Amino acid sequence: MIRLRRAHREALTDLWLAGPATLAMLTLIFVPVALVAVLSLTDYQFGARRLDWVGLENYRDLFGSAQGRRAIVNTLIYVAVVIPFSMGLALLVALGLFRLSAFAPALSNLLRAVYFLPVAATLVAMAIAWQMLLHPSIGLVNAALSGLGLAGQEWLSDRGLVLYTLAAIGIWQSVGYNMVLFLAGLAAIPPTLYEAAEVDGAGRGWERFWTVTWPMLGPTTLFVAVITATQAFRVFETVATLTQGGPAFASDVLVYALYREGFVYFKAGYASAITVVFFVVMLVLTLAQFRVLERRVHYR
Repeated sequence: MIRLRRAHREALTDLWLAGPATLAMLTLIFVPVALVAVLSLTDYQFGARRLDWVGLENYRDLFGSAQGRRAIVNTLIYVAVVIPFSMGLALLVALGLFRLSAFAPALSNLLRAVYFLPVAATLVAMAIAWQMLLHPSIGLVNAALSGLGLAGQEWLSDRGLVLYTLAAIGIWQSVGYNMVLFLAGLAAIPPTLYEAAEVDGAGRGWERFWTVTWPMLGPTTLFVAVITATQAFRVFETVATLTQGGPAFASDVLVYALYREGFVYFKAGYASAITVVFFVVMLVLTLAQFRVLERRVHYR
């Protein structure tokens, strides 16, 4: 009897502690996701008094139209460029600043703040600044190229160049945050491991990196990869501010297409289908990252 009462009290305690959070997750996450999935199978438009069940027609329109496929392909290209370059540059910067902190800590701290400024600044304001820098006639980028004897470019209006220009801005914006994460990972590596590696003959910088630094950065690398992928897939502000998906949908991405279809054309059903596709792609990419990096994280 005493055991039953104790178990009953423990069950009530667990319910009291976990219940509110569980209810909040159901209300704010799972129920909206289910509603979006249902809406994606209808032709509902914002403000309409009725809706019709259309099944997979919205998905057929998305994958069957050149505009829909362009948004998906552009998003994948953007992610494929931003993830490796932002992570690689952030790791190089973190390694340099980590070593510099041993000789010139004040300069290292100053450079850390400089690299982190794009993360702290408002992205829309930074996008406007980039718009001025990349202006074809008065922009500083083309002026610098002209000073070097090179031809200027139409960075935001060239269909073959605009997506990579936006990707470069995305890399610039994410390097500072990834740098901070890698610096934290580097600071957590015990110095005794480097001493042991030197005793074993791995005394050079490159050997120390491959035998100690890179394996010990496994958990940090996995976290940075997931965070960077999430941010890259959610790119919106720079597209909305600089190109609005143009020219000729050359810089159209999934999140901006979702915004345009849902909040400009009020096609809630079609926008819900884009949301579901976005969610599935994000889920697959995240699972793939965990699958690929899991061995390195757990040092198997």
